[in-house]
Amino acid sequence: MKRILVAEDQADIRALLTLNLQGAGYAVTEVADGVAALAQETSQAHDLLILDLMMPGMDGLEVCKSLRAKGNSTPILMLTAKSTELDRVLGLELGADDYLTKPFSLAELLARVKALLRRAELLRNAQQAHPAPAQTLRNGSLEIWMAKRQVQLRQANLDLTALEFDLLLYFAQHPGHVFSRAQLLNAVWGYTHDGYEHTVTTHINRLRAKMEADPLRPEFILTVRGAGYKMREAPR
Repeated sequence: MKRILVAEDQADIRALLTLNLQGAGYAVTEVADGVAALAQETSQAHDLLILDLMMPGMDGLEVCKSLRAKGNSTPILMLTAKSTELDRVLGLELGADDYLTKPFSLAELLARVKALLRRAELLRNAQQAHPAPAQTLRNGSLEIWMAKRQVQLRQANLDLTALEFDLLLYFAQHPGHVFSRAQLLNAVWGYTHDGYEHTVTTHINRLRAKMEADPLRPEFILTVRGAGYKMREAPR
């Protein structure tokens, strides 16, 4: 049974999340503040963290930043308020994998949870798999081993989250093809909801920060003004 940590200071929302996650078959640990969330995850790892952005003592951003700084790669779903768009973007920049804006539907929450757990499982299985023949995508000095879900750039391994890998793989499978943020959101995240395109931009920025020698002048993932983004054509 997958274990989920819910950190939410509002008791009614916390209880509602716990009830529905348990109903969906997950084991849930619930805490009311960021300090307790960090302590729980440090003492016993979970499969997924759901963190409210605004919590007493230590907010969700601080918890996320602290865990990522320690090398913890557990998927994080951040819950945010409508008025804090900057915080939503900042949360993704600090390592959260996804966010949901309050108020949200429980069906959407469960869909996000399922998607994040599935990606993490794929990544874990690929990393544990024995070496085997695998299809490799190449674009200049960029190499992607699809089955192993590993990436090398300039002969050095890239440490990507499951979502970052899926986004990069989608681009690499369609070099030269321009995708809008809505198309990427639908294809990679599996969402069709309006208002979440910022998460695409944020993850592209994170990819560029890890891949590009100069993220402001990217060579691999290019911006097509007024249209979206594309992976460069592979050099001959």
